[in-house]
Amino acid sequence: MPATVYYADMHCRSHDNSKIAKVARLCDALNLKKIIKKKELAAIKLHFGEYGNDTHLNPTLVRQVVDKIVEAGGKPFLTDTTTLYSGSRHNAVDHMQTAYAHGFAPSVVHAPVILADGLYGENDQPVRINGKHFKEVHIATEIRRAPAMVVLSHFKGHEMAGFGGAIKNLAMGGAGVRGKKEQHATHVSVSDKKCVGCAKCVKVCPQHALSMKSKKSVVDIAKCIGCFECITVCPEKAISVDWETEIQPFMERMTEYAYGVVKGRKKNICYINFVLNVTPDCDCAPWSDMPLVPDLGILASTDPVALDQACFDLVSKAPSLASGLPAAEITDKFTARWPNTCGTVQLAYGESLGLGSREYKLKKV
Repeated sequence: MPATVYYADMHCRSHDNSKIAKVARLCDALNLKKIIKKKELAAIKLHFGEYGNDTHLNPTLVRQVVDKIVEAGGKPFLTDTTTLYSGSRHNAVDHMQTAYAHGFAPSVVHAPVILADGLYGENDQPVRINGKHFKEVHIATEIRRAPAMVVLSHFKGHEMAGFGGAIKNLAMGGAGVRGKKEQHATHVSVSDKKCVGCAKCVKVCPQHALSMKSKKSVVDIAKCIGCFECITVCPEKAISVDWETEIQPFMERMTEYAYGVVKGRKKNICYINFVLNVTPDCDCAPWSDMPLVPDLGILASTDPVALDQACFDLVSKAPSLASGLPAAEITDKFTARWPNTCGTVQLAYGESLGLGSREYKLKKV
């Protein structure tokens, strides 16, 4: 049976049809009272954005979800997990300061920020899943302990996953440092011919896996955790992975982690995706590139696979912005931007795991 995906487009000519009003209507459509019990703690899982990124979720819109959870009788808090790379969210203190700098202060959103995996990302709990890659996954403690959860995701591109929505938010965002390492478990290589010895990669590597020898960058595979910060900063594209052999397993590992987050608690989780500012990169980038398509809407569901599929379909049908892609009309905008990726792997594999269904019916609100 197709899952229901609620959809609010971006047309607006009155206050009653503003983005704020649409988020409130989507929360009503999800019927939060069925998901969140009275006086129950409710996590709002989101991404606060790396410092310097300005296309992360809008705190004003997040505030509407907070208010609706309170209206349903719950006690909301905002949450995320620490990063592998050494940016502005590598520990709990820096992460919270970044959240506040981006407008997610309690005075604005009316809810506290509580990071789910402790000071250094070391707090996690094992969950048995018996998957292809993992028999057990390690989920951030407070993500797992939260009685209910509303997952808010900025739907956008990603250099390895193709695109990131609810599934990726659950997977990477639901894991502490150990879980992130297990998902990435992919190693890079450096081309001597392309490397110009700028050492930018050496400076950003959180594990000190890269060093300079004879004015060339070299990688210590034993130390590499596959966070790909080096790939992001390399101006010569001298650092890469074996895309043919590494990407599919990475996507599957990621999806198994998403399954681990929701296992045994699907009735207590719902999802809202914001198909706004659909940038090529994820919000972990300390910048925001031009969007690939116009703003398309806000969608919600209790099924993360159906929700991401619906968002992907909307982006596929939308006109490309010439500034973001090499051609005006391209169906798979994400593969066009990241040619070695195939984002739909997470949808197909997620469906096979029982994470959700790719079949959906769109219902406008």
